[in-house]
Amino acid sequence: MDRRTFIVSGIVSGAATAGWSALAPRPGMAQSTGETAPAPSAGDKRLNAAFDQVLEETVRQSPEFATSLGLDTGKNADLRHKLGDNSYAAIGKDLARNRKAYALVSAVDPVALSPQARIDREVVLYSIKSNMVGPERFGLSSPQGPYPISQQDGVYFSLPDFLDSTHPVKTADDAEAYLDRLALMGRQLDNETEVQRRDAAKGRLAPDFSLDLALGQMAKLRSPSPADNQLVRSLTRRTAAANIGGDWQARASRIVAETVYPALDRQIALLRSLRPTARSAAGVWALPDGEALYAAALAQATTTTLSPDEVHRMGLQQVADLTAQLDPILRGQGLTQGSVGARLDQLNRLPAQLYADSDAGRAELLASLNASVKAMQARLPQAFTNPPDAPLEIRRVAPEIQDGAPNGYYFRAPLDGSRAAIYWINLKSVNDWPKYTLPSLTYHEGVPGHHLQISTAQRAPTHPLRKIAFFNAYLEGWALYAEQLADELGGYATPVERAGYLQSFLFRAARLVVDTGIHTKRWTHAQATKYLVDTVGFAPGRSQREIERYCVSPGQACSYKIGHAAWLRARENAKSIAGNRFDLKHFHDVLEAGAMPLSMLERIVEERARAV
Repeated sequence: MDRRTFIVSGIVSGAATAGWSALAPRPGMAQSTGETAPAPSAGDKRLNAAFDQVLEETVRQSPEFATSLGLDTGKNADLRHKLGDNSYAAIGKDLARNRKAYALVSAVDPVALSPQARIDREVVLYSIKSNMVGPERFGLSSPQGPYPISQQDGVYFSLPDFLDSTHPVKTADDAEAYLDRLALMGRQLDNETEVQRRDAAKGRLAPDFSLDLALGQMAKLRSPSPADNQLVRSLTRRTAAANIGGDWQARASRIVAETVYPALDRQIALLRSLRPTARSAAGVWALPDGEALYAAALAQATTTTLSPDEVHRMGLQQVADLTAQLDPILRGQGLTQGSVGARLDQLNRLPAQLYADSDAGRAELLASLNASVKAMQARLPQAFTNPPDAPLEIRRVAPEIQDGAPNGYYFRAPLDGSRAAIYWINLKSVNDWPKYTLPSLTYHEGVPGHHLQISTAQRAPTHPLRKIAFFNAYLEGWALYAEQLADELGGYATPVERAGYLQSFLFRAARLVVDTGIHTKRWTHAQATKYLVDTVGFAPGRSQREIERYCVSPGQACSYKIGHAAWLRARENAKSIAGNRFDLKHFHDVLEAGAMPLSMLERIVEERARAV
């Protein structure tokens, strides 16, 4: 999943006025299961009107996400030329907008709503309330993002990626919009520099190793001549491919030289001046009110009330259980010496498991991922009523940001279908990706994981506010459940591939241990990296990048296994209730209801099982 797609600007970060009326449910609209949606009641109409108003008041503040959804068209076409407000004042404005939205939606009486509309209302209110925690309690957009700038946070990191992968360049106006956004990058950098200056004065500054990584990545962005910068090359490459005439390289180069580079220099200068004051402590426990900040981040990420100690103990228990399951498989492969983690490391190093560290090797690896998606897509009708077959592109993470980027993540497709969804994989080192580990990754990011779940939600006849709901524990829990479902569908062809799937689970269980260890038990980032290497058997470089991500995104890493446990409990409870009437396809139809907090998921699955 796209780790940066948090909804922090109101409930939703984008859906354009021109697009949502066409996407909202209408009387008689066919659902993907073949049923016909009933005509909305008067209460449902009032709720949709409230949702429309919330969108209308928030969409203007979130042009980047509007573009990502393909809804910056019609009366909102000007959004394609703009960027959102990232100034220090923006957090307060977002909080005021959220409070207004909460009052508006809560004023709709749930008694008058249809069952799905009641779910929609409850989910949206939960989202708004969750989004207010960071601004109200900590003066932050989100407790899961305590630092304005890190190796994976900041304009320098996200905007070049956005302009290259998400901003369309199909027409001359698209290219002009690209230039307009590029011209705003200097303002964005300066706004963020001021936010970081203020936050540092409050004691909120990323750890020293994070700043070093960020400065290294900024240097890579800054080092080429303007004409050779990725920001310019992206535009010139795509205008040429689309046969759009114009001197785009010269115009973009001038903006980079006169606006972007000076602002980037100012940000680099600030970070260098702050670097001597940065702490080496990896966890947010060292921040002012750090204990409360982590508790809020954990609650937001997992949509539960589990304490850090409970999560830590859960992780240790699951690590022990999964290690026991892996032991006989590894022995069957002739790997008998050392701990399970050490033997997984031995397996990782076998030449037969490695792709060549070359362009050809990377191309072969990507081809294997595409083949895996195609093979699993053919199996989906065994477990899903009408599985979507939406296009999915698999791409490597841009080398310019691969040092700080996650190892794998997913970009949803726009609601208008103008661009395929993208599954990104970080190929900085192909040795991070032994062949036996790749099927489970692809089932997680592709099908039946994120791609299937999000494609199902986006085609459902619900308001777009619900189509793009983001609950990390639900989404990542489903993706882990999908890895297990793939096993049930015969997706792992050999015992060693099944070991890759169990290692994936072991990795997520270890995350529960290291995330809580870093942020509440004062583990160093070296200590956490060693635990991950020793326990999971991942390469040190890959493990270190993972740990460095957890250090600046507290709580997020815990959402996976906690979400997976909730999906399994929900399924087992449905089986217990329905008995021989249990239908796996019917259970999976709950995806049509859209993402939601875990407590709601378990309740709604139970209600559906009792209604069968």
